[in-house]
Amino acid sequence: MDARMARAIVNGLLLALAVISLAPLLWMLSVSFMQPGEASGFPPPLLPSDATWHNYHQLFAQAGMGRYLLNSLIIATATTAIALLLNTAAGYAFAKLHFAGREAVFRTLLAALVIPAQVTMMPLFLMLKELGLVNTYAGAVVPGMAAVFGIFLVRQYARSIPDELLEAARIDGAGEARIFFQIVLPALRPILVTLAIFTFMASWNDFMWPLIMLSDQGLHTLPVALATLSREHVQDNELMMAGSVVTVLPVLLLFLVLQRYYMQGLLLGSVKG
Repeated sequence: MDARMARAIVNGLLLALAVISLAPLLWMLSVSFMQPGEASGFPPPLLPSDATWHNYHQLFAQAGMGRYLLNSLIIATATTAIALLLNTAAGYAFAKLHFAGREAVFRTLLAALVIPAQVTMMPLFLMLKELGLVNTYAGAVVPGMAAVFGIFLVRQYARSIPDELLEAARIDGAGEARIFFQIVLPALRPILVTLAIFTFMASWNDFMWPLIMLSDQGLHTLPVALATLSREHVQDNELMMAGSVVTVLPVLLLFLVLQRYYMQGLLLGSVKG
């Protein structure tokens, strides 16, 4: 088998896998434009017979999906911004700054990765309750503000920054804050984009913590609102698919826009450190 034939077979298999992976998403999008009850037929139609925006209009005009979308945007954006600042600062400190107990603290943080997040939900909830943060945006943001995985990711990448570059800046009189913002952050740009995507997607798709923390329906995020809506409209598949499209579309667009930087960060991060 020559190289051209092998390449054609590999590309064909990859194309087939891509079609299989995208088929549920494309059908979800198609069903969201169908008339009420049309998707319940047998066999299920692949395309709407008479495309309509009725389901999306019902979502935003009657179900209040716009409010839930705004809630998700506020929480996910705030979580991502704060997490980038804290994780980057901590990762850089563990990589380039020398202080007592640095390695011991870092190993302790890594050990915390094996603890399931569900185990910490109850004590974290009780702590935030004492602080008066239950049923607030701040309470929903707290768990994602600093993640061990994010610190580890930034640390491994930051270790590749030459020590000579940082020492030259210190000799020239630059303070640590200036070094961090003007030298370190630009050098970490690929991994920061990767971390931002991870953090935003995790916060956007999180269901359990907002369900526990936000009891006021006006503060619900999209996943929680969609679960509530599904209980009220069990048989309305078209409406549920429209809600799923609204939930998936923002993170999908974000990934597509930043895909190049995301892959660059992953590839560089795999060989750094």
